[in-house]
Amino acid sequence: MTESRASRWLILLVVSSALFLIVIDMTVLHTALPTLTRDLDASASEKLWIINAYALVVAGLLPGLGTLGDRMGHKPMFTAGLAVFGLASLVAAYSPSPSVLIGGRALLAVGAAMMMPATLSIVRLTFSDERERALAIGVWGAVASGGAAVGPLIGGALLEYFWWGSVFLINVPVVVVALAAAVYFIPPGSGNPKIVWDPFGSLLVLIGLVGLAFAIKELAMESPSLWLAATSAAIGALALGIFIRRQRRSATPMIDFTLFNNRDFTISVLVALVSSFSVLGLELVLSQRLQLVLGYSPLEAALLVLPGSLLAFVGGPLAGWLAPRHGVGRVMTGALLLGGTSVVGLLLVVNAGRGAQIICLSAFGLGLGASMAVASHAIMSHAPVERAGMAASLEEVSFELGGAIGITVLGSLLAGVYSATLVLPKGLVLPPSVREGIDQALRVAEGLPSDASRLLMAAVHQAFDVAYLSALAIDALLLLAIAAAAWWCLPQRSGKGTSP
Repeated sequence: MTESRASRWLILLVVSSALFLIVIDMTVLHTALPTLTRDLDASASEKLWIINAYALVVAGLLPGLGTLGDRMGHKPMFTAGLAVFGLASLVAAYSPSPSVLIGGRALLAVGAAMMMPATLSIVRLTFSDERERALAIGVWGAVASGGAAVGPLIGGALLEYFWWGSVFLINVPVVVVALAAAVYFIPPGSGNPKIVWDPFGSLLVLIGLVGLAFAIKELAMESPSLWLAATSAAIGALALGIFIRRQRRSATPMIDFTLFNNRDFTISVLVALVSSFSVLGLELVLSQRLQLVLGYSPLEAALLVLPGSLLAFVGGPLAGWLAPRHGVGRVMTGALLLGGTSVVGLLLVVNAGRGAQIICLSAFGLGLGASMAVASHAIMSHAPVERAGMAASLEEVSFELGGAIGITVLGSLLAGVYSATLVLPKGLVLPPSVREGIDQALRVAEGLPSDASRLLMAAVHQAFDVAYLSALAIDALLLLAIAAAAWWCLPQRSGKGTSP
């Protein structure tokens, strides 16, 4: 590519703006969820699907659509993805029901999965100078991590003045400008028609992930259907099993599972999964407690977690500086230990003031920002040079899938423990919906006389706090367990040979 210096940086601005939209949609609904749940009268299960449809579909489609971009060319995939994303934003913004919103979120994910691999590929092809490329990829990485971090703040700020659909509608003008700029500035390039695209493989991954997520959500319901959960889990496991078998036999697999023969690579992928699990799962359960139990506004809830998000920016570069000096294993273990002990701290200060919680959340952000950064570098360093593109795809899938699993598991645990521990006040005749979720119970409480409402709200808040503490305990145990695995399996020595 022979773009002028100015046009190269304009191209970076275009792809960065699209990437920003992709990553903020992972977290922007965390602060908006209580509001839209109330306005759309969504059930506890629908609430989790509204959040999780995006991450699950992105994780399922990302490997296949990345390969399709290599085949067709990155500009066509990027521009088509932008168009799909803009259309889906309109559908989501004006959704009249939870089911339509879930569909809009899934369509957003299709656009995101088309764009995400293309953004980095376009940057790499546009910047031929090594120094400029390093700076451009650094900007790309900062946008990728920063968008997810500020997503809750953007959602909270919009809800302070507008209706919940504004968190999607704000995408549209950015998409229109980015699409026009992409058509004009990004050169056509060319794909490689010899590259094999496996649409059936992508479909198998998607079926597998959705099937397992549905099974987990069904088990968390007050009266779960064990037959439905078992059937869904079996379908999901079968689809993933067929996918793995096809990939092992393929001459050009989307995912080369022989990469996992390297223990260090496998542990690094697991650290990426667990780190993303912890961050997105904790953000979900915390934002709900802040708003539904403690009475924070969406903006107040977002501001409370902002210091932790900002310190995540510090953790990434800090881990990159420390790893060559002290060893990948030590830095990764230390970061995970800091994250795990911070969640234990949140357990201990659950009824303390804002200051103690902000300190714990700040330490959590620093630790998990470091663990995610060092995991990314370790994944790439432990993969062979000829498999670097595939390793990068696995890295992205690890973070998307980890977040989806975190939302599914901790969100389902929150709903299940709440339903199981809710003790209703005696003498009150209440509808069964109060056990489905805290949102439904609070809506019922609004229609009761003041004394009855106060009794019900106290019981509901107590049950939700038990569920919240259970979610924190699971999160902390998982972080501490993966910290032990990283210490045991990864090299602890320092020096150039361990640099990620």
